[in-house]
Amino acid sequence: MMLDQAGPVRSGENLDLRRLEKWLRLHLAVKGPLSIEQFPSGHSNLTYLIRVGDEDFVLRRPPFGNQVQSAHDMGREYRVLSRLCEVYAPAPRPYVYCEDTNIIGDEFYIMERRHGVVLRGNNMPKQLVSDPDAVRRSGLSLIDNLAALHALDFKAAGLGDFGKPAGYTERQVTGWNERYDKAKTDRCPEVEQLGQWLQKTIPPDSSPTLVHNDYKYDNVMVSASDLTTIVAVFDWEMATIGNPLMDLGTSLSYWIQADDPEDIRKLAFGPTMLPGSPSRQELATRYAEVTDTALPEMLYYYCFGIFKLAVILQQIYARYARGVTKDARFAGMNSEVAALGRFGISAAESAQY
Repeated sequence: MMLDQAGPVRSGENLDLRRLEKWLRLHLAVKGPLSIEQFPSGHSNLTYLIRVGDEDFVLRRPPFGNQVQSAHDMGREYRVLSRLCEVYAPAPRPYVYCEDTNIIGDEFYIMERRHGVVLRGNNMPKQLVSDPDAVRRSGLSLIDNLAALHALDFKAAGLGDFGKPAGYTERQVTGWNERYDKAKTDRCPEVEQLGQWLQKTIPPDSSPTLVHNDYKYDNVMVSASDLTTIVAVFDWEMATIGNPLMDLGTSLSYWIQADDPEDIRKLAFGPTMLPGSPSRQELATRYAEVTDTALPEMLYYYCFGIFKLAVILQQIYARYARGVTKDARFAGMNSEVAALGRFGISAAESAQY
């Protein structure tokens, strides 16, 4: 079984062990030798396995060379998890937050470690690859869990002041267009065209819910004994109160299908192309049924998800192009940004997702 494992810390992403160890012993009262590894994947906030004696913890910090502080607010992520873990079982429990940037060079927080399998990339467990029915149930489970998140009473959970739901959709579209302008390196006319189309056709907001904003397979952990059961949801850095259909659209934009163009299929974030996998349309229909929600503007929200993903990759590529990170995984992301721009325009023009 492919349990989620940490490995050596990537070059340029090391932490100050001496300062961190002193801080941990003071704030968590831990004992024993300290060791640090890093979890794989992840293009945004960085995640480390901290082992002290026989205890395991997870440390989350912003990326090195971060230029968008609001997108990597560790204190905010810590606060939402502190409340959410009490009412939503897949939310890991956070233990302590550090705003002192002198410890490891930026703010961070420590949370519990969950154990299970993360379905990421093309390296899938054999029992899933050989079972189309399990693949289908896994996809439906993913969307059902998103619907459950949206159904939470966020006010009762103490998150009533966590966001600004009024004007959420317009603010998101405007904000992501501005982020793209700031991160531009190569010119991608299709990305710009997609952003302009979104700006001109903004639908009214749906009733607000708690939204994750980056919900996909590799931000979810499933049980090692049942790959259709979700045991954890990670990466809450962009969570807020807003339009749940924007959240669904983002998730659908990550759902790469076997009939998508080749340059898009390379971006697969999980087992979304395996035999048995539901289509984007089937997932949207499932969400509509579970939540009893009409989805007349789903094409718009899907195209927004594609645009947002293109901007996120552009921000990451800009860090690489400007020399603030040397992570070789980012070297070709400009071509991925362009591919997403073309794909998004094609979806808007064909009115199909």
